[in-house]
Amino acid sequence: MRAYERLLNYVKVATASDDKSEATPTTKCQFDLANQLVKELKELGVEDASVDELCYVYGTLQATEGMEDKPKIGFIAHMDTAPDFCGENIKPQIIENYDGQDVVLGTSGRVLSVDTFPHLKKLTGRTLITTDGTTLLGSDDKSGIAEIMTVIEKIQNENIPHGTICIGFTPDEEVGAGADHFDVERFGAEFAYTVDGGEEGEIVYENFNAYEALFDINGFNVHPGSAKNTMINAQLVAMEINGMLPAAEVPEHTEGYEGFYHLCEMSGNVEKTHMEYIVRDHSSNMMEARLHTLRQIEKVINEKYGEGTVQLSIREEYRNMEEKIRPCFHIVETAKKVIDEMGIEPITVAERGGTDGARLSFMGLPCPNLGTGGYAFHGPYEHVTVEGMDKCVDIILGIIKEYAK
Repeated sequence: MRAYERLLNYVKVATASDDKSEATPTTKCQFDLANQLVKELKELGVEDASVDELCYVYGTLQATEGMEDKPKIGFIAHMDTAPDFCGENIKPQIIENYDGQDVVLGTSGRVLSVDTFPHLKKLTGRTLITTDGTTLLGSDDKSGIAEIMTVIEKIQNENIPHGTICIGFTPDEEVGAGADHFDVERFGAEFAYTVDGGEEGEIVYENFNAYEALFDINGFNVHPGSAKNTMINAQLVAMEINGMLPAAEVPEHTEGYEGFYHLCEMSGNVEKTHMEYIVRDHSSNMMEARLHTLRQIEKVINEKYGEGTVQLSIREEYRNMEEKIRPCFHIVETAKKVIDEMGIEPITVAERGGTDGARLSFMGLPCPNLGTGGYAFHGPYEHVTVEGMDKCVDIILGIIKEYAK
């Protein structure tokens, strides 16, 4: 079975996570796919495949006899889809020999446009899989799952010699909790790859350092007719705080290695206002400078309006995995070598976000990220090609063969 055929089966199973839930997994429906994957893994000869009570799937394909001393490699993908857009009743469109032009997405009124997505031109001649415009596709990350499963089937069917291969499928990656309960010791790999990226040939080993910053502002409310020199309007203080941040350092004006402050949510009234920021930067030094800026703002505002007017809370979310990948950079170099030998230009981009791999790297499992062949995740314009998925399968297989030498 080819990887895309598996993808088409997996997207039938609704697995959206829920960013409002504190349960693990955040949605019970993720168990539906987890149980299906365990069954398939066992059928493929992964005898110890199982899903735990928190919806993490683990399995180990034992090394070919005589190759037990080869490195134990892991491959990880996530089962949930983003809660940002509808992930139920997915009806993929399959367009053979795609002509490189705009694609009408069913009867939704939406169009997958070349103007908006110029990379579509280079997909000309491939078999393109899109949504019908009413749901996301679920390629993120069911393509990754499908590719890992297809690799296991190929190894078994073609008797390809290999070291120990560790397989992991996680819940709740899309709500930032995919690595929360991942059992690195049980997984058993020396290093791993998350298969959860963009186009084929992509390998990511840098990502943002990420923090959450919350401002709680206490105003002082009196009758507006007699408010002079007395009222402190918490909403206006919030606007003042935001105005003290660099106007150009926001997501809509940054790219590449440029960091930002992003005001995600603000609510309140004259008496109390709450602001939620996410703060991002690839550089740990620049991140420290950003956090210092926020603390200085808190200090200045409290000096101006009185102590206790503003309380700032800062929480680390994840860190740049590069510092954990560099000491074992052969992981990246091997992937690049395989990709290059396939005639594909390796794409090493700095991820403007995070992955389970970033968290896992700091849990003792160095874990860069490989592309899956997909594009435009988390919405109705999500798409992937059959050929791109096939190439991702070959990349994973090539990595396994390299470490079996």
